[in-house]
Amino acid sequence: MIGGWGHGTTVLAGIPVDPDAPEARRWLREELAKAPYQAARPTWFDRLSQAVLDWFGSLVAPSGQGVAGWVPLIVIIVVALVLAALLIIFGLPRLNRRSSLAADLFGVNDRRSAADLRTAALAAASHRDWTLAGMEMFRALARGLFERTILMTTPGTTAHYFAERAAEAFPGDRVRLAAAADVFDGLRYLGQVGTEEGFLALAALESDLRGAVPVRREDPAPAVLP
Repeated sequence: MIGGWGHGTTVLAGIPVDPDAPEARRWLREELAKAPYQAARPTWFDRLSQAVLDWFGSLVAPSGQGVAGWVPLIVIIVVALVLAALLIIFGLPRLNRRSSLAADLFGVNDRRSAADLRTAALAAASHRDWTLAGMEMFRALARGLFERTILMTTPGTTAHYFAERAAEAFPGDRVRLAAAADVFDGLRYLGQVGTEEGFLALAALESDLRGAVPVRREDPAPAVLP
């Protein structure tokens, strides 16, 4: 009897039934620190997902306005999607157009700047390669007018048609431009051998036009075949 009572006393003594507040908080912390509770805690992904869902949930029409309250939001979303689609499909039209035009230079895919072409011409001249020097200098002249938005070349533009259109911007140099086109065509297509005299004439024309003020135009003249 005494042993049984003693055993019962031991069991009851191991079950606290009235802890004070600090003790209760400690038990709660110990309990929540166990693996099952930790595994149930939301992860960073859970919190991020909930934040996104809360944001979407906030995009609601003001109460009492019905469908009309959604109209501004719908319009903004539609406009944004249309603009994004246009940029993806066409890019920036003016920049793309200029980039495409700049690539073609009298039948050659050439993206060099006027300064680069001029440097190449002078380098060829230093080796007395007057043929290459002459062609590069004429290209430098054309690219320089393009960069200044005075004249644009397009695929199919010939040297002579370019010279005719350039003469409209620089009427005082019409004869020199026509002669320069003759030299370029002879070197590029007719197998003629360049001369120092021909190169120097091209270089002088390129230098003069680089510093000349063209006849005023509202837009760059397109040097394209009719």
